[in-house]
Amino acid sequence: MHPLLNLLATRPLLLAEHAQAYAELLAAELPRATAAFKRRALLLALALLGLLAALLLAGVALMLWAVLPALPMQAPWLLVVVPLLPAGGALACLIAGQARRDARGELQRQLSADLALLREAAPQ
Repeated sequence: MHPLLNLLATRPLLLAEHAQAYAELLAAELPRATAAFKRRALLLALALLGLLAALLLAGVALMLWAVLPALPMQAPWLLVVVPLLPAGGALACLIAGQARRDARGELQRQLSADLALLREAAPQ
């Protein structure tokens, strides 16, 4: 008989306590995971908005360049620099949103340890 079934039949309270510990671990880690998800979603939304602003400003700069080539411009480099500012901000938000933190929480480590223990205890 599998050791887990034997334990379930002989000491069901032990497994119930183990399940309760998992529930407590989940309750402790859920706010952290939710905050990380919200932060990542906000950063990716800001990156999208920055990219859209950069595209809009690049389109305006292209139209100005096409309409005003004959007039002497005092600062033509601004047509390039202005769209690059929101593009740089979008890139920074995208990099910050993709940065990996400690992805493995305590719950995942505990689950991996329990599964490894079950694999060891399983009859061959």
